Amino acid sequence: MLKLENKPLKVINLGLESFADDLKSMGVKVESVDWKPPLPVDKAMREKIKANYAKKIEPANRQALEIINSGRAFLVGMGVAREEVPGMHDNLILHAGPPITWDRMCGPMRGAIIGALIYEGRAKTAEEAEKLAASGEIEYAPCHEHGCTGPMAGIVSPSMPVFILRNETYGNFTYATQNEGLGKVLRYGAFSEEVIIRLKWMEEVLYPTLKRAIGHLGKIDLHSLISQALHMGDEVHNRNRAGTSLLIRQLAPALVKTMLDPEQTAKVLDFINGNDHFFLNLSMPASKAVLDPARNIPGSSIAVVMARNGTDFGVQVSGLGGRWFTGPALVPDALYFPGYSKADANPDIGDSAITETGGLGGFAIAAAPAIVQFVGGSASEALSYTLSMFDICFGESSSYQIPALDFRGTPLGIDVVKVIENNLAPVIDTGVAHKNPGVGQVGAGVVNAPFEPFIKAFEALADELPGSC
Repeated sequence: MLKLENKPLKVINLGLESFADDLKSMGVKVESVDWKPPLPVDKAMREKIKANYAKKIEPANRQALEIINSGRAFLVGMGVAREEVPGMHDNLILHAGPPITWDRMCGPMRGAIIGALIYEGRAKTAEEAEKLAASGEIEYAPCHEHGCTGPMAGIVSPSMPVFILRNETYGNFTYATQNEGLGKVLRYGAFSEEVIIRLKWMEEVLYPTLKRAIGHLGKIDLHSLISQALHMGDEVHNRNRAGTSLLIRQLAPALVKTMLDPEQTAKVLDFINGNDHFFLNLSMPASKAVLDPARNIPGSSIAVVMARNGTDFGVQVSGLGGRWFTGPALVPDALYFPGYSKADANPDIGDSAITETGGLGGFAIAAAPAIVQFVGGSASEALSYTLSMFDICFGESSSYQIPALDFRGTPLGIDVVKVIENNLAPVIDTGVAHKNPGVGQVGAGVVNAPFEPFIKAFEALADELPGSC
């Protein structure tokens, strides 16, 4: 002890860096080690996964990643949900995230359903809509189970216009509604008169105008637009300014050539120009389009869906069919609008985490340093987020590249096994909805996926593999 007293003290700190703050304040040299206790997964299951990884899981993951990397999503048309979305009917409303019943839905999702029922003419007031929504007459299903993706509450009702996307490599289709913009909008749970009026204008003016232009073009290569947008400062989840601008460049000549009314065409261009998030409702179904063909590969531990409904966070894994693995959705650490705080926020919500699942969004945030001004944080943190995601991915994108990382491909192929073994959850940059219906967006930030769905998926994968636990 006397020898120790006469020598400079050196300390290794395990775990929370705050443990070392007092020592640092006294001038003590402290080396912090980023250590976390293992996740609560049965040791025998870990051993079974480990025994099968090289022989069974890794080849399956290679196959899944090759399928994802070879996918090419194109915008090929527009239509009405009732006529285009598989399984859609007049009493069905699609929502974001895993399956959920009305009694468990969060405020923003309830508000969006109320607005959709008023928009559909099924109710005249919020009270009438709420009564109908809870009556059992209306059916609810996840967007992902009908080929769709929906931001935030993700509501798709029968009369809503949808984009139609096709994966040209594998021939599968995906769908999404048109983006309303920011503020008090349906996807954030708002259902006031201005929300319904905007939705009707989007149905009666925006949709037919865009449909004619897309029909004239034949198809638009969204894969190429996303690749370019990453080089221009987007991550195509919370920042879509470049993507939206590139889309307008493609659409504008066709809009002029197919216009029936110059004033309406000008309003359409003004609407898209004033809505930097317009491209989000294309980057989401584009991500789903390339991920869906990688489903149902026996033994694959790669996630093909991450989605949230504001109550639960859900994951689907390639080798485990269409099963949902869920856990409670978390409240984002966010940059809140003036007058709001974390106490006002709803837990994480929306299908937009499909972008992260496809190697975009938070996984590509190093390509979008300007986004940190919107979600809080620094450019160096954006780099750190992206670099950390390579540790939980099986590989990287062959075409989505990050300039700040010497054009390295984005992290791709979230591996449930790596999530558990590295005790590292996927990072998602997201908008934040108020917990009460009708209020709308209150901020934006970064949230980690909860571990519970990944633990459940890991255990289910272990059960599917040969050998005993």
